Amino acid sequence: MNFQFDWHAALDCIPSLLSGLPLTLLISVVGVLIGMFLGVAFGMLRLAPQWYLRMVAVVYIEVFRGTPVLVQVLFIFYGLPSIIGFPLDPLTAAIAAIAVNSGAYISEVVRGGVSSIDKGQQEAGLSLGLGPVQTFAQIIWPQALKRMAPALGNQAITSIKDTSLFSVIGIGELVRQGQIYIAATFNALEVYLVIGLFYLALTLSLSVLIHLYERSQLMGRSR
Repeated sequence: MNFQFDWHAALDCIPSLLSGLPLTLLISVVGVLIGMFLGVAFGMLRLAPQWYLRMVAVVYIEVFRGTPVLVQVLFIFYGLPSIIGFPLDPLTAAIAAIAVNSGAYISEVVRGGVSSIDKGQQEAGLSLGLGPVQTFAQIIWPQALKRMAPALGNQAITSIKDTSLFSVIGIGELVRQGQIYIAATFNALEVYLVIGLFYLALTLSLSVLIHLYERSQLMGRSR
């Protein structure tokens, strides 16, 4: 077999792939932001004293952590419309899948982060005359958030990579644009290599930001 890597094809596909990059970023950012709200809400339910509230959180977390995100987006896009009575566009389905999936993982991050704060912190806040909500917002949550930040960043990285699955519902993100280009040129190896480099650039950039944040926290503690 006489195979030669076509560098021209690898370079020529970049403009086509760049057209899908904004959708990849949009799905990732909006999905993770919504997932943060879901994660905080269900993470706090996980810590609720009432067993039935904890059970609601457990069911949500186990369902969406225990099933693949690919199955989730297929259900949302193809199955959910038959329940709600109207179709969903691919972008909405993709964002919803990232949101509910990341929210389930973030819920456990939130639960662990809040639980890691010594209970004496809450007692100290109450002794200063703060109410339970003020104590949580001003004392517990800021400390927990610092501890959760690396795990939240890692979840964002995972969600960016998960967007590569959404070509199955026809949304024009990076992988879908690559598939369209491959169908016209048959340069599969070169195109998928460039797609991989795009994802690597995105995840490495976020990893660097996480590392810089962790360093700033360590430097702040050493002062």
